[in-house]
Amino acid sequence: MLISGKIGLKHALENNYALPAFNFTNLEGIKAIIEAAEELNSPVIIQVTEGAINYAGFEYLRDLGLGAATRSKVPVILHLDHGKDYNYLVKALRYGWTSLMMDASHEEFDKNIEIVKEIVKMSSPLDISVDAELGVIGGKEDDMDIDEAVYTEVDEAIEFAKKSNCDSLAIAVGTAHGVYKGEVKINFERIKEIKKASGIPLVLHGSSGVPDEMVREAVKSGINKVNFDTELKLANLAALNKFLSENEGVYDVRKIYKPCIDAMKEVVKSKILACGSENKSWI
Repeated sequence: MLISGKIGLKHALENNYALPAFNFTNLEGIKAIIEAAEELNSPVIIQVTEGAINYAGFEYLRDLGLGAATRSKVPVILHLDHGKDYNYLVKALRYGWTSLMMDASHEEFDKNIEIVKEIVKMSSPLDISVDAELGVIGGKEDDMDIDEAVYTEVDEAIEFAKKSNCDSLAIAVGTAHGVYKGEVKINFERIKEIKKASGIPLVLHGSSGVPDEMVREAVKSGINKVNFDTELKLANLAALNKFLSENEGVYDVRKIYKPCIDAMKEVVKSKILACGSENKSWI
């Protein structure tokens, strides 16, 4: 069932869990996400980036996302992840997305607020939620390449949430986009401080490679949405390489990609459990 991001975030906030959010670019990815969510009776966010749209096309991903969401037995939010181009955000609104991220974290603080506030004004009457980002989450993924992270400050988070009217806020607390280099260190106390002071649903980006027990602790500390992408790509690639190395001459893509779907499903299930969203479906 396709739902508004506002409804999903409210439910996660009131019931102390995190909505697991997974990126997809093709049929196999979205099948893995939806099937795993249904098997664990979990609400879920399916999301695409501007890079995915440039690769597959807006209409193709719209039809995949809306088709999967409307037929699903669990609540599904269709989200535009890391939206930076105003035209992409407007098109997503017109095409039926139920959640948007306006990522202006690269801008100065006041400019970030101004940009997000304009998107909220446009989206809120349509009951579409808006994510924002404050601070700088490092790492490399999709079309982003950021060398140095900048932690989100508590007082700035309070001011930002109040002035921008965003529905949820992605904060920088030690995670990184893409493949981790070195030890994962998350500032759980900073999450607790921001949550207590702002009361807004908080989002954790760069969660691929973060041990599940640390994701659980982040959720316990106040995170209500967690993004995953790279781990699904790695599971897909590993399963594909394994199958091809063991089955020379097989050309039927249905046989080739079935292990890839299964491998991604296992990742999705582990992240659902880490987010505590299993059996949280209300439909």
